[in-house]
Amino acid sequence: MKTIERLRSLLFAPAVRPEMLAKFPGSGADGVVIDCEDATPPGAKAEGRANARRIAPEIAGRGPGVFVRVNAVPTPWFEDDLREGLDASLAGIVVPKLESLAQLGRVEELLSRAGHDELPVVAGLETALGVADARELLAHPRVAAAYFGAEDFTADMGGVRTEGSQEVLYARSRTALAGRLAGVPTLDQVVTDFRNDTLFEEETRDARALGFRGKLCIHPRQVALANRGFLPSEEEVDHARRLLDAYARESEAGVGAIEFEGQMVDEPLAARARQILAAAEDAPSSGAPERPSP
Repeated sequence: MKTIERLRSLLFAPAVRPEMLAKFPGSGADGVVIDCEDATPPGAKAEGRANARRIAPEIAGRGPGVFVRVNAVPTPWFEDDLREGLDASLAGIVVPKLESLAQLGRVEELLSRAGHDELPVVAGLETALGVADARELLAHPRVAAAYFGAEDFTADMGGVRTEGSQEVLYARSRTALAGRLAGVPTLDQVVTDFRNDTLFEEETRDARALGFRGKLCIHPRQVALANRGFLPSEEEVDHARRLLDAYARESEAGVGAIEFEGQMVDEPLAARARQILAAAEDAPSSGAPERPSP
């Protein structure tokens, strides 16, 4: 059931803020999340899930795939979220802080009871245990995508968040690796300083280098940065084309490795160049969005 292929940007908004949710269709995000978890206070959980079920179909036909983030499996709100908060129009369900196959089994059981047997799961890896068992969790057939949550992970570790994110480099890498082995796309952590475009762009470059396919967004201004950041640049595409042309010519002559612009090139580098061209060809026809205004 691994059906989610492209989520360069996944934009979250609180389930209790209908005025924010109404702006989702014009955000340009690949996917949007009605958040019944962290962004919805304990006293407003019933309101949040009612909003999620009512608003999801209004958004679903107007652009991005719509997801609902439910509360974590051990919480007292989880079962009601699955029974009462999900509409048939959803592209998937986001389950935060997953830590075990038993929890995934519980998700499957309740989704089936609620009539959502085919609904894909986006798994949130946000705790020490979840990251440690990432490969096993993401290999589950119900998991179609995953994300790494740095804020909750650092809190669980008793660590300290820094702008350079060195404290979560291992966890980010482990999440991306688990996704690659399971064949599911992974999304990188949020940037809480939503007006800091430079930091977001730096983190996006790092995330793409690690193998992530997209990034979590908490403000519409971050969407364009994510969408653009997970596509090859014009310079990358041009370099890849020239490299492959040169490599093809020499390969036909029986040469297995060539020198290209001061770099030794063999099949692994040629394969990476092909991936870049494939990603560029798969880009939306509308092109990259403009940089958001301050």
